Amino acid sequence: MPFKSQAQRRKFAVLLVEGKIAPDTFEEWNRETGGARLPERVVRKSATKARVRKKSAAKKSTTKKSAKKRSAKKNPAKTLAARKNVARKNAVKRPRRG
Repeated sequence: MPFKSQAQRRKFAVLLVEGKIAPDTFEEWNRETGGARLPERVVRKSATKARVRKKSAAKKSTTKKSAKKRSAKKNPAKTLAARKNVARKNAVKRPRRG
């Protein structure tokens, strides 16, 4: 299988030096690529769009789940202590007459 980009060729050269791939593999790929001018990097457009869709779908599902969790919890505003705290915060402070 030939190299698709210069970056891939460099990566395989590093793997060859580290001994993670066989020299025969690198030579075979290099031969198949030949003297073709390769781009610096190759980006798969369809895969990028699919990832974006998956992420947006994942975000939507998480917001639904968190909304369900919030509604499932006991509403703190309904408790007596919470109502008193709200009333205390909303109370208008009047200056003392003296």
